Amino acid sequence: MTKLIIVEDSVFALQAIEEKLANFSDVVISNIARNGQEVLEVLEQNHSVDIILMDIEMPVMNGIEATRIIRKKYPQIKIVMITVYDDDNYIFDAIKAGADSYILKETKAEKIYETINDTLNGGAVMSPSIAVKTLQLLKNTPHIANAATPQTIELSKRETEILEQISTGLTNKIIAERLFISPFTVKRHIENIYQKLQAHNRIELLDKARQNKLI
Repeated sequence: MTKLIIVEDSVFALQAIEEKLANFSDVVISNIARNGQEVLEVLEQNHSVDIILMDIEMPVMNGIEATRIIRKKYPQIKIVMITVYDDDNYIFDAIKAGADSYILKETKAEKIYETINDTLNGGAVMSPSIAVKTLQLLKNTPHIANAATPQTIELSKRETEILEQISTGLTNKIIAERLFISPFTVKRHIENIYQKLQAHNRIELLDKARQNKLI
C-alpha cells in the first residue's frame, strides 16, 4: 500500500488529482496540505509516508522551497512535482531542490499512477514536454559537474537505447514495451547507467550523458 500526500492550494486541482487516483486501490491519500509550510507541519506529526505530489506556486511557502527542506529532513520520501508550469526556471529549480519526478497536471490518471510507481522504484519521470525543455536547458547552461575533462564512459548497446528513451521522458513501463523487455530489466539497466555516470537525478544524468556525447 502506497501512502501519499497531496500538496495543492487549488480546490479544483486537488479534486481533479483525487479523482484521478480514486481508481487505484493500492494508493492511499493519507493527508492533504494547502501549502509548503502545512505539509512540513503534517510531516512533523507523522512522516510515515512514501511519496508526495507537490504543487509549485502556493501561498506561505512554495513547493520548491518545501521540497528542499523535505529532501534534507526526510530523504526517504519521494517527491513528484505536479504542476501547470513547464517554465525553464521552475524545472531547473525543482530538480536542484531534490524533486524526483516532474509532471504536468494535465497528465492522465494512468500516467500519474505509473509515475508514482516508477518514482518509488527509483526512477525519475518527466512529462515528454518537460524532458525536451530539460535537454534545452542542458544545452544552454553550465554543466552541473564542473569536471575539467569529461570521463570516458562506455555504455552497452542496450543501455544506450534505454538512455535515448529516458531523454524523451518516457516511463520505465513504456520503455520496456518499446524495447520488448521487462520493466524490471529496464530498471536494472537504468541503475547501471546512473552508477556509470555517477549521477543522482535525471537532470544530472542527462547533463553527464551529453558531456560524454552519449546522447
